[in-house]
Amino acid sequence: MKIIDSHLHFCPGYPHFDEIAIEAGHINNEEHLRECFQKYNIVGGIVMGNRGVHPDNHTYPDFLRYCVGVEARKLTPEKIQKTCDLVEENLKRNTCVGIKLYPGYDSIYVTDERFEPIYDLAKAYKKPVAIHTGQTAGSKAFIKYSHPLTLDEAAVRHPDVQFVMCHFGNPWLMDAAAVVEKNENVAADLSGLLEGKFDIPEFLEEQSGYISTLKTWLAYIRDYDKLMFGTDWPLANYEDYIEITKRLIPEKYWETVFYQAAERIYHCNF
Repeated sequence: MKIIDSHLHFCPGYPHFDEIAIEAGHINNEEHLRECFQKYNIVGGIVMGNRGVHPDNHTYPDFLRYCVGVEARKLTPEKIQKTCDLVEENLKRNTCVGIKLYPGYDSIYVTDERFEPIYDLAKAYKKPVAIHTGQTAGSKAFIKYSHPLTLDEAAVRHPDVQFVMCHFGNPWLMDAAAVVEKNENVAADLSGLLEGKFDIPEFLEEQSGYISTLKTWLAYIRDYDKLMFGTDWPLANYEDYIEITKRLIPEKYWETVFYQAAERIYHCNF
């Protein structure tokens, strides 16, 4: 079975990412990531851009595509035109398969008018907008901005934009499922639901309620074409994450969730 990791980070040499990679049983470099992809038949991955909007900062190995990340501070009146011009330069590339927004980390709702030109670009280039939802890393962000319900209004206002709810809004799983099920133009990736390296039998016993709740609300959507495998690598161990995802998704939908949905939504051509 072919796999696409629809949500990962690629920041070799960054001490923070080096540390979390070790905790997950990995090494934060290209060689190790390539080895993991070959081992688990992962044919490609989509990097959530943490390198600003300048195209020169987005050079990746041939087995990766990327979403260009747009921070709210780049959308002030004096910066917005330059930001949009650079975002557009990224979107013209085949390797750039979407845009990434960071509500929660940025104190701004996805319905803020400052995002309107970004949504216009997404519509024009027919590329998805991936949005951080759910819990944030660290205690300085404001999670009211990243609640999955905030995506509902943006989706209704922009029916011609494909949205991706990153992290399935975790831990607001019921609300996340409601938004994905209701809106034809909202999909979700299943990244960031677990982190680190762990003993699977022990984890399944200790977190049986969490796993059961995840399965319940993923099934509630009744459309596995809207769900994509993702890890948030290097936060998660690939072997563990693949195994847990298989336990969350009925086997007849594995090919859809692990590969087909990401190929259809991101047009990544892996």
